[in-house]
Amino acid sequence: MTGLAAPSRGSAELSTWTVTINAGATGPEHAISREQVWTVTAGALEVTCDGRTQKVSAGQTLVLPPALARRIHAPERVEAHVSMRSDGVASVPGAEDTRELPWAL
Repeated sequence: MTGLAAPSRGSAELSTWTVTINAGATGPEHAISREQVWTVTAGALEVTCDGRTQKVSAGQTLVLPPALARRIHAPERVEAHVSMRSDGVASVPGAEDTRELPWAL
């Protein structure tokens, strides 16, 4: 994750960052409290959200709704640009605590 715009960089409301995920990597199941917009700029990823899996390839954009469990998998190396409100936090299903996204602060 490489932060681009965030409150710490002068943005009042939005955070944006780039993501690079190596081929074969799968992130943990988690939820984000705010809507996220993922635009894939290279490669492809598979996102499972609310029990449905969708493949998103370079040039495509996926809008992930807030508070739904999701898991991101990269069947090939992927690069993406992500945007959300800067006050979003992450949580893991079944856990009560939340975690800030340091690249979005």
